[in-house]
Amino acid sequence: MFRCACIIPTYNGRADLVRLLDSLESQTEQFAVFVVDSSSTDGSQELAKKRVNKVIIIPADDFNHGGTRQLVVDKNPGYDIYVFLTQDTCLADNGAIKQILEPFADPEVGAVCGRQLPHLDATPLAQHARMFNYPDGVWIKTMDDVASFGIKAAFMSNSFAAYRGKTLRAVGGFPTHVIFAEDMYVAAKMLMGGWKVAYAGNAQCRHSHNYTAMDEFRRYFDIGVFHDRESWIRENFGGAGGEGMRFVKSELKFLGLRRILLWPAAIVRNVVKLVGYKLGQQESMLPIRIKRKLGMHRSYWDSPFAIQDTKKVIGEAAQSPLKTLNDS
Repeated sequence: MFRCACIIPTYNGRADLVRLLDSLESQTEQFAVFVVDSSSTDGSQELAKKRVNKVIIIPADDFNHGGTRQLVVDKNPGYDIYVFLTQDTCLADNGAIKQILEPFADPEVGAVCGRQLPHLDATPLAQHARMFNYPDGVWIKTMDDVASFGIKAAFMSNSFAAYRGKTLRAVGGFPTHVIFAEDMYVAAKMLMGGWKVAYAGNAQCRHSHNYTAMDEFRRYFDIGVFHDRESWIRENFGGAGGEGMRFVKSELKFLGLRRILLWPAAIVRNVVKLVGYKLGQQESMLPIRIKRKLGMHRSYWDSPFAIQDTKKVIGEAAQSPLKTLNDS
């Protein structure tokens, strides 16, 4: 029996938080719930205090994708498993938490990623994105699987994922210096340290975004920044180029002739994502004021980590010797 904590970072989005908390209350497993709120102004904070016993309030400017999550872990070290959810998700059935915990029966599993189904109002393009990235099935991955999975061996999502506490600590916890994708960063370090990472397609939540083309550009610009600055991940797991072409083919097949009128929009969006990604990989050539306008996570460019001179230091730290499974 694991001692489990569910951690939810929040900022406004009160209606989404109601939906998520309702889905947590119907779960068959027992767990603690922590909300870390970035000084919401729409009643989310008050709702959390009413329905959750453990609420942490931080200034909005202090939010950091990795640092805020690690803050809650550090303040509450007595749990075996930490499940992270974003407030715009909701669990798809009452066994979702039980299912995401099951792979941890293997003591070498350090993290588990759950499956994301699209929200009921998802557009066809948003539906396909979830189908492509979160298929049915359950499997365990190690570094030996990189040859077949490529960069997807380290695939993880902060919307619905669980981490073994001792393994998370062994790899240094969530990083504070990355623009986002702190989940992939940790999964990659776990794999390189000898642990296993699982995908539990039977642990399901609903989560999707009806992004505009500009939203897609901004998101993929940030992905490009992440991959440029964390080049050790590409060096050890490969790039994402092959996945991009596979996604395009899958998307057109998913739309089919019945929705052929959506083909031009799908193609344009994929071109936009590619341009955003490639531009993000060249971010060292751009001034910060431009990067702030191009990316989705704009507040990152106001942080100390935005300075280019830190890149070398960050890279060296990321590649420093990891504590391996046999050392733990």
